[in-house]
Amino acid sequence: MVHKHLIVRAEVNKPPLLVSYLETWLKDFIESIIETSHIAMHVWDEVSPALMQFDIYSCSEFDPEEICKKIKKDFDIVKIEYKFLDRETELVDIAGGKRIQK
Repeated sequence: MVHKHLIVRAEVNKPPLLVSYLETWLKDFIESIIETSHIAMHVWDEVSPALMQFDIYSCSEFDPEEICKKIKKDFDIVKIEYKFLDRETELVDIAGGKRIQK
């Protein structure tokens, strides 16, 4: 059984501002990258650069780098960092944490 958990923090220049855009983006994101999952996303657009945080949990394998590439492409990131955990039997950091800057 697979239990992967990705926690992402991104500083972005173009945060999603319209609910309709965000709904479409999340639907496409789930369908194209991770199908058996849940995603929580928080956006603070009052600060500059804006702050986006994602909490992604999946019962299937997925590549955290692919998710970060999509976020980077769609929201013009300044900085993005993440922790990738395997939660099957205990909390094991399987990626060592990564930071990507523009």
